[in-house]
Amino acid sequence: MTHFHHGVACEVAHGSVPPPDTDGRALIAVFANPVAEYLLRYAADAGYQVVLVEPDAELAAKFNGTGIEIRSGIGPLPGESTDVVVTDHHREEIGVMLRDALATPARWVGIMGSPRVEPPHIQALALLGVSPDEILRVHRPIGLNIGSRTPAEIAIATLAGLIADRNDRPGGFRFA
Repeated sequence: MTHFHHGVACEVAHGSVPPPDTDGRALIAVFANPVAEYLLRYAADAGYQVVLVEPDAELAAKFNGTGIEIRSGIGPLPGESTDVVVTDHHREEIGVMLRDALATPARWVGIMGSPRVEPPHIQALALLGVSPDEILRVHRPIGLNIGSRTPAEIAIATLAGLIADRNDRPGGFRFA
């Protein structure tokens, strides 16, 4: 009988040891929509502290009772272990939200959107006086290129891409 060495990941998967500490990682989803709902749910399951940022009180109210912290702005929360994902590229507030995220020590900042469409955040940030070097910090597209079509699939691809990037793995944000 051959004995295989099973690593910690295997032991965690089988439930024989608790998962490792997630080092205070947090995920902020900006704008309330179905993608944000799935993304925050899956991220919480993966050990992230999750926050929804939604400046529209009416849209934010739909998330009340979900157990997710809701804020109207980015604020001081993002630290070096925080990832910020803007989940809607059609909202007029994208420039302000991205500017505020870039002003924090957030580990990663990105906005959803097709690579075949002109990115709306570039002009929005330039009009707010954000430097070109800072604008380049915004990742787009985001997530793994798995052909996502539904909000749940987009959320899975996004979270998987963030985890790959965090772990310096090649699965991340490369599109052919």
